[in-house]
Amino acid sequence: MVTGKKSKTGQRVAIGFLFTFSIIWLFPIAWTLLQSLRPYGDVLKYGSVSWPQHLNLHNYWTALVQSEMWKYFINSFEVAIPAVLITLFLASMVAFVVARYSFKFNVALLMIFTAGNLLPAQLIFIPIFRIYLHIWVPTIINDNNVLYDTQLGLILINVAVQVGFATFVLSNYLKTIPKEISESALVDGASVWQHYVKVMLPLLRPALASLGVLMTTWIYNDFFWSVVLLKTGAKRPITAALSNLQGEFFTDYNLLAAGAVLAFIPTLAVFFTLRKQFVAGLTVGSTKG
Repeated sequence: MVTGKKSKTGQRVAIGFLFTFSIIWLFPIAWTLLQSLRPYGDVLKYGSVSWPQHLNLHNYWTALVQSEMWKYFINSFEVAIPAVLITLFLASMVAFVVARYSFKFNVALLMIFTAGNLLPAQLIFIPIFRIYLHIWVPTIINDNNVLYDTQLGLILINVAVQVGFATFVLSNYLKTIPKEISESALVDGASVWQHYVKVMLPLLRPALASLGVLMTTWIYNDFFWSVVLLKTGAKRPITAALSNLQGEFFTDYNLLAAGAVLAFIPTLAVFFTLRKQFVAGLTVGSTKG
């Protein structure tokens, strides 16, 4: 009986902790959403910490149309989509090799890819910045013929930063797949490419979906590299372009809140689209038999 009471008490404490933590985590989001619906005049008259008297979508209209935020959405998609696809493609190939084939440097190769994620961006951005100033690109990409201030450069750095983590996750996922499947494919005469494309990739679908959600969120929300490697404001993605909503003499934080809400809608849409595959990728291997 004592054990049962302790168990119920522990459950109540855990539920209370999770409820409190959820409220704390959701409060800034709810506050941002509320402020984005308030006109600036309402805040000016009643104060920001007050019950709103008027709610409308004017801030969203101003941010999306009058401030031309839609152009920066296109910039974000032009960077995030190819960066995610290239990252998953390269990581899946490397993970396939190190997990399914034994050779002298397979463990070392995996360690090199994983070690790339251990270096903070603030530590390596100066040498990368200098390298970008000396890498030649055609005029069709950049009038200055350097990789700096190009969306291609932003795509490449995001791929380089994320591919190590993706390789580590996919290689561990592949180790949970029975080797008999690969042996059967090789016995049937499948080449290495056929083994990868026709056998392994379909089995990697849950893990790729999970990583696709994570990578889309990380790359789409990137702020640091877009500020460091892009000089032209019109080329920057939405996260870096939110500063355009700030005024010269004062900042309408309600308008800025509306821009922030608009900015996170695409990542939310990606998550809800791939949520089933995302959960399947996270829970794989949790049960046996």
